[in-house]
Amino acid sequence: MNKPIVWIHGDCLSPYNPVLQKYPDAPAIWVWDEALIEEWQLSLKRIAFIYECLLELPVVIRRGDMAQEILAFAQEHDANLVVTAKSPSPRFDDICNQMEGSITVEVLEVEPFFGYDGYIDLKRFSRYWKVAQNYVFRSNLSLSDSEKDSFA
Repeated sequence: MNKPIVWIHGDCLSPYNPVLQKYPDAPAIWVWDEALIEEWQLSLKRIAFIYECLLELPVVIRRGDMAQEILAFAQEHDANLVVTAKSPSPRFDDICNQMEGSITVEVLEVEPFFGYDGYIDLKRFSRYWKVAQNYVFRSNLSLSDSEKDSFA
C-alpha cells in the first residue's frame, strides 16, 4: 500500500491542485529553492506573493536543496511515494530524476489554463500574461477593455 507525501511547487499553487484533491490527507511540502530564487532573481514582491499563496495551503514550508528536503520529508513521514503536479520546467524533471532512485514519484497532469504550444517566458507574470490574455479572452467571456486591462 502506498503512503504518499505531496510536493507542492510554484507551477501549481492552487488549493484546487489535483494532487491535493487526490490526496487531501497526505502531508504536503513546499521547498524554497534558493538556487532558483537567485538564478531567476525573484523580487521580494514575488516571494511575498508566493508566500501568501502558501498560507492558503496545508503545506509545511522548508528551504534548501529541493530533492534532499523532499526526500527527508518523505522519510520523516515513512512515505514511499512522492506525488506532485506536472510542470513545464526543465528543473522539475531534474528534481524528479534525482528523487526517483530513492522513492517512487507520481506526477499528475494539470488542466491547462489555456491551450498554447509556443514559448512563453515564465520568469515574470507580465510576460506570461501578455501571451495568455489573447487566448483566455477568446473564450465566451465578454469582458470590456477596461476589465481586460485590470488583468494586465
